[in-house]
Amino acid sequence: MEQPQSGTSGIGQRLRELRQKKGLNQQDLASADISVSYVSLIETGKRAPSEAVLKTLAERVGCSVEYLRTGRDDARVQELELKIAFGDMAMRNGANGEALQSYSEALAAAPFLSDAMVRRARIGQATAFEKLGQLEAAIQMLTSLFEDPASVPGSAEWTQLAVALCRCYRDAGDQLLSVEIGERAMRTLDGLGLAVTDDHIQLGATLISCYQSRGDLTQAHLIANRLIPAAEQTGSRVARGSVYWNAAVVAISQGRIREALTLTERALAMMAESDNVRHQALLKGAYGYLLLSMPEADLERTKELLEESQEALLDVGSAMEQARNEVNLARLAVRLGKPADALAHASRALGLLRNNQRWEAAEARVILARAQFMSGDRDNAETTLRAVERQLGQVPVSRDHATVWRHVGDLWKELGHAAEALSAYENALAEVGLLALPSRSTSALPSERG
Repeated sequence: MEQPQSGTSGIGQRLRELRQKKGLNQQDLASADISVSYVSLIETGKRAPSEAVLKTLAERVGCSVEYLRTGRDDARVQELELKIAFGDMAMRNGANGEALQSYSEALAAAPFLSDAMVRRARIGQATAFEKLGQLEAAIQMLTSLFEDPASVPGSAEWTQLAVALCRCYRDAGDQLLSVEIGERAMRTLDGLGLAVTDDHIQLGATLISCYQSRGDLTQAHLIANRLIPAAEQTGSRVARGSVYWNAAVVAISQGRIREALTLTERALAMMAESDNVRHQALLKGAYGYLLLSMPEADLERTKELLEESQEALLDVGSAMEQARNEVNLARLAVRLGKPADALAHASRALGLLRNNQRWEAAEARVILARAQFMSGDRDNAETTLRAVERQLGQVPVSRDHATVWRHVGDLWKELGHAAEALSAYENALAEVGLLALPSRSTSALPSERG
């Protein structure tokens, strides 16, 4: 039997930590040659295991013998760091599923990694969840990272986490919380008195989009007016492009289409010299959407922009971003009088959105219904519209939903259903806070006297 030796406490501590991280008890490590009491003696540093026992225990807790013996395993650390680097590269190339797998495999062996590498992998994992449309998982991880004491308010990482949280809550439909987080982060940055950085500008740009989604266009416009001069003075081309882009979105919502086009063109000019393929693709999609909003649109130019956008997004965009662009391509097909193409694009958008109940899915179904109507399939068009109405009745109030209700009303009108069209228009008005006056009941009317 091995005798107690000095220096064995490190082996025992590492063995206990790895066992507990894997959710094992001492009985799980025992075997015919290793008793439970012997495992306990090793963990308390009272026995030094032989090489054979060390090898068996290392296999059961999922580490190398070298790590269990010394706490160091340079080869294993390098392997895991390479996995994280591969995840970063896969993310940049749009292979979000591969990135998630790499980060998850690295985090499964977190005890081998430094705290900084673990944090990098967790941020990457959260980002991959977001790009894959798994917003609940992304929000859970981002919240944990953002609230961790290691996240220093005002730092670049802290600001980037705040931006990601705002974006995820916005895309999940929780506009109130997205704005609350953004406003609180902006107040923190302002209170620290730091010089305006690209991250600061990016946070403000994201907050603009959150205000716009909530329907608070006045506040969005005020923030945009404040940020544009700061971005022009101190921001990089990408940061300036982000501000112009979100200011353009606000201008669209307020019906200032010409101004929105100008802002989008400026944003594209800023992004053109950067290597951020995703942002350029999103801007081209936004520009295409703007052109579609104009009665006398250059549809060939619109088609070129949207197809270039989709080609890039297939490599670097999230499922949500690809779906939005498919919806715009479906709109374009309707404008071009090509119902078969509209059906194909709308169906692809719904496939990307899966069971997501966001407004984009409702809008895709409206276009699907319009394409069915254009193809002479009135029955299916009406069935699809009723499905849209059921969906809209289950989602939170927002300006985006008001727009979809308006489109539902327009199509019911074209189908010759005046009552359904009126109901949809009333819902659109209610979504933006314009409620009908309460009518007087019959019993409250004065009786007629002869």
